[in-house]
Amino acid sequence: MTTALPHAQIDWDDQGRPHSRVFDDVYFSDQSGLAETRYVFIEQNRLGERFAALAPHGRLVIGETGFGTGLNFLCAWQLFEQQAPAGARLHFVSVEKYPLSHADLSRALALWPELQPLAEQLLAQYVAIHAGFQCLILGHGRVSLTLLIGDALEQLPQLDGQVDAWFLDGFAPAKNPDMWTAELFTELARLAAPGATLSTFTSTGWVRRLLNGAGFKMKRTPGIGHKWEILRGEFLGWPADVAPPAASKPWFARPAPPHGERRALVIGAGLAGCASAASLAARGWQVTLLERHGAVAQEASGNPQGVLYLKLSAHGTALSRLIVSGFGHTRRLLEQLQRGHDWDACGVLQLAFDPKEAERQGQLAEAFAPDLLHLLDRDQAQALAGVELAHGGLFFPEGGWVHPPALCQWLASQPGIELLTHHEALALRKVDGQWQALAGEQVLAEAPVVVLAGAAEIKGFSQSAGLPLKRIRGQITRLPATATSQSLATVVCAEGYVAPMRGGEHTLGASFDFKSQDSATTAADHASNLQLLEAISSDLFQRLHAGQLDPAQLQGRAAFRCTSPDYLPIVGPLADLPAFAQAYAALAKDARQVPDVPCPWLDGLFVNSGHGSRGLITAPLAAQLLAAWLDDDPLPVPKDVAQACHPNRFALRALVRGKA
Repeated sequence: MTTALPHAQIDWDDQGRPHSRVFDDVYFSDQSGLAETRYVFIEQNRLGERFAALAPHGRLVIGETGFGTGLNFLCAWQLFEQQAPAGARLHFVSVEKYPLSHADLSRALALWPELQPLAEQLLAQYVAIHAGFQCLILGHGRVSLTLLIGDALEQLPQLDGQVDAWFLDGFAPAKNPDMWTAELFTELARLAAPGATLSTFTSTGWVRRLLNGAGFKMKRTPGIGHKWEILRGEFLGWPADVAPPAASKPWFARPAPPHGERRALVIGAGLAGCASAASLAARGWQVTLLERHGAVAQEASGNPQGVLYLKLSAHGTALSRLIVSGFGHTRRLLEQLQRGHDWDACGVLQLAFDPKEAERQGQLAEAFAPDLLHLLDRDQAQALAGVELAHGGLFFPEGGWVHPPALCQWLASQPGIELLTHHEALALRKVDGQWQALAGEQVLAEAPVVVLAGAAEIKGFSQSAGLPLKRIRGQITRLPATATSQSLATVVCAEGYVAPMRGGEHTLGASFDFKSQDSATTAADHASNLQLLEAISSDLFQRLHAGQLDPAQLQGRAAFRCTSPDYLPIVGPLADLPAFAQAYAALAKDARQVPDVPCPWLDGLFVNSGHGSRGLITAPLAAQLLAAWLDDDPLPVPKDVAQACHPNRFALRALVRGKA
C-alpha cells in the first residue's frame, strides 16, 4: 500500500493567485473568491442563522470536498466566531487529495487580509500534514478541523460522524470528474444528518441529477459574478429504491452521549490522563483529574526525554495509520511548548543496523512521502547527526524529543481542570447516575463520566479488570554531556536511542523487561544501555567517556509501560462483560452473525490506556477520540482504526474463540 501523496502543484498568476497545475483550474474566483465563498457556501447553507441558534454546548458539523487553500473553512470559522454563543463548537471536516505545502498555503491566504487572525492560527497548526486523518484543534478548543488527506472515495467511507452542511468545492466537474460521482454522493448521503444542507458552485445538470438520486433535493439558484446559477439543496433521506447503509455492529456502535451536566473524572495524571482531561475541558467539560502521586507525570510519563519516533508498516495497518495521525496531532500540540527546553524538532534517525532493517526501511521509503521519512546514506547521516556512525538509515525530519512532564503539566493546567494529587482511587461505584471514585469507603470525587487512564493499574477496578493490559519495565540512563558530545544534533536510534543534550544531559535507553516489577534502577540495565550506545555510535560512546563510567554510579529512571496483546492502545467506552457475553453468545457458534441486541454499556465509563512505548504519539489523539465519542462528534481517526482500538475487541475475540 502506497501512502505517499504529493503536495499540490501550483502556478501563480501575475496577481499572485494560485492555479492548480494538475487540474488546470483556479482555486477561487479571479473576481472575488471571498464574496463567492460567502454567497455559495455560507449563505446557501444558512450558516449565520444556524450558528446563532446553537445551544450553549451545541455544535455544527460542516463537511467539504476539496480543502484547497482553506478559504471556505476560514470564512465559516469567522462567521462562527461572530454569531455562535459562547461554549458552542464548530467541527469542520474536509477531504483533500493534494494538500498545499505550508509555504503555498501561507502565500494564498495572504491575499485575504481580513482573515489574517484566523489564517495565522491555521498556519501555526498546519504542520506534519500527512496521508490519512489529521486532527487540528483551533480557537482555544472551540473549533476542530479534521483533514482527510487522500482520495475522497478512500477517506470518506472511513469517516464516522454526521454532517449538518456540505460544501462541494472540488475543481470543476469537467476538470476533475472523480470528485463528482454517484459513489461519492452516496457517501455524502450516508454521512448527512437529518435535514443536512448542501451547496456547490456548479449547476451542471448531471451533477444535480446524481445528487437527487442520492437523496438530496437540489435546485438551481441565481449565482454570483460570472456564475449564472449554482446548486443548493437539502437531504430528505434515502430514496425508496436505494438500500440505506448498514448500521455499525452493535458492539462498536456509539453509546448514547450523556445529557445533562458536563462533568467528568479522569483517573491517572500521566500523559493519557492529562490529555484526556484537556480534550474534554476544551469542549466545555468540568474535569476533576485524580492522581495518586504528588504531581503529574510521575510514572512512565516522567522521563526527561521521550522520542517522537514512528514505527510504521508499509502495508497500511490500523496501527500504522494511527501512528501517522497521532504523530501529526502531537507534533502540532507541541507548538504550545517552549522549543529547545520542553521539546525540539531535531529529527529522528533510525539506523539501518542490519540487512533486515535496511530492507524494511527501503519499503517504508517507497510507501511514505519524503517529508515524513526518507533514506540517508552513511555520509549524509553522519553529517546530520554530528557524530560518526556505522550505518545510514531512515530520517524523520519532523520528529525529535519531548520532555513529557512539561507536556503533561501544560495539558493539566488548562481552564476547566481541577487537579487533585495524593488521591488514589481504588474502586468505582455508581450511585444515582454518578460514578464515585472510592478509597475504602471515602468518596474522593464523583461525576456522571469517568475516564480510566492509569495505565495497567486500571485492572484494579472491577469494571476494567478483564482488559488484557500488561506492564513492561523500561529503564533509561542519564549521561552528563561533555564538550564534544554536544555536537549530537538529532535523536539516533538502533536497538535503543540516544537524544541530544537537554539541561546538560543526554538521555539513553531504554531497556525492555517483561518480568521485573521492581521500579528501582539497576546497574545491569545501565550497563546494557551503555552497550546500546556503543552499537549506535562508538564515536559518541567515546565522546561521552562511556567506557570509563561505572554503571553502579549512573543516574537514571525505571518505569512501567503499559501495553496490550496486539500493541494497539485500548481506547473507548466500556461494556458490562458478563452481559456482553450473554447478549452476543450466538457468536460462539457463528462469528458471522450480528445479533440485533444493543451493547450493554457501562454508561459513562471510558478507558484510555495501553499505549506502550508510543504514548507520546498515540495518547493525545486517543484523548480526542474519547472526547468525540462523548460529544457525538465525527471521530478523528478512521472507523476501522477506532474499532481496532476499541475495548470490546477482546471480549468479541473471546466469544468467537469460545473462551468467554
